[in-house]
Amino acid sequence: MPADRVPNSTPQLIGGIEAGGTKFLCVLADTDGTILAETRIATSDPTSTLEAASDFFLCATANRGRLAALSIASFGPLSLNPTASDHGAIVSTPKPGWSGTNLLEHFGRTLAVPMVLDTDVNCAGVGELLFGSGRGLDTFCYVTVGTGIGVGHIIGGVPHGGANHPEAGHIRLPRASDDQQFAGICPYHGDCLEGLACGPAMHARWGMAAEQLPPDHPAWEIEADYLAGLCANLTYIVRPDRIILGGGVMENRAMYDRVRRALGTKLAGYDATINAIELDGYVVAPSAGASAGVTGALAIAFRLLKRRWPTHWSVGTAPAASAAKDLCHG
Repeated sequence: MPADRVPNSTPQLIGGIEAGGTKFLCVLADTDGTILAETRIATSDPTSTLEAASDFFLCATANRGRLAALSIASFGPLSLNPTASDHGAIVSTPKPGWSGTNLLEHFGRTLAVPMVLDTDVNCAGVGELLFGSGRGLDTFCYVTVGTGIGVGHIIGGVPHGGANHPEAGHIRLPRASDDQQFAGICPYHGDCLEGLACGPAMHARWGMAAEQLPPDHPAWEIEADYLAGLCANLTYIVRPDRIILGGGVMENRAMYDRVRRALGTKLAGYDATINAIELDGYVVAPSAGASAGVTGALAIAFRLLKRRWPTHWSVGTAPAASAAKDLCHG
């Protein structure tokens, strides 16, 4: 028995949602870290998608007891300032129909439980903090490079938000020397980092998806230049213990060495403490698994109830590691 579990206590029920642009992953667990039920819902219009998510939790808890807390890891941008009139909403997203959708309002009305909303990358960062490449660290950045580019910040062992969540994927960087003509694809900024270096930007520039590009294609050096520029900015501004790079574009494992080399060049020996960083252990791959986002959401729901992280959960705690059935949707 884990040392921090109270004998004969009844585990409470917690819920986690990873709200993505293509699917919602909904998971019911207990506070011992056992996955009880899960479902995947295709992201369509807000009303249908959110109602299906609510129905899952109502059905999954029907014979188990009341849901005690819910945490949502969502695509954004999000309004996370509790004093804002639209607190809990997805704002100005390029995903059609979703701008102004208030997640906290919907689930507050349908489930009526204590809730936390955070970015998908912050929640994935929590998954890495507890079960992956962020274990034992105080401060690190979790970066995902896929359909978009997002950066989660774990500072002092907790997700950082401030007045609202950072949007490091939309910073402006100097153009790579071999990439002066591409206009970028961001609908707001054109050639911001995401507009130049996300997966769809690579496809738009080269006419094929990143996974189809050969290993020696010039695309990879350009991509490494932009990601190294991001890492240099994070290094100077946040001074993290580590930067974790994930997402579909980083499935090309050779990218890690490319980014490290480009980062070393960009740092240029400035500041002896930065110059002493061992880049092989500084820019690394995630290791908490594909379900890090929803696992992090469940951990945040646990923390909402218990005011501490679930350090007694096993490293394998994740929906993909579970034999749980979705009894509500077959």
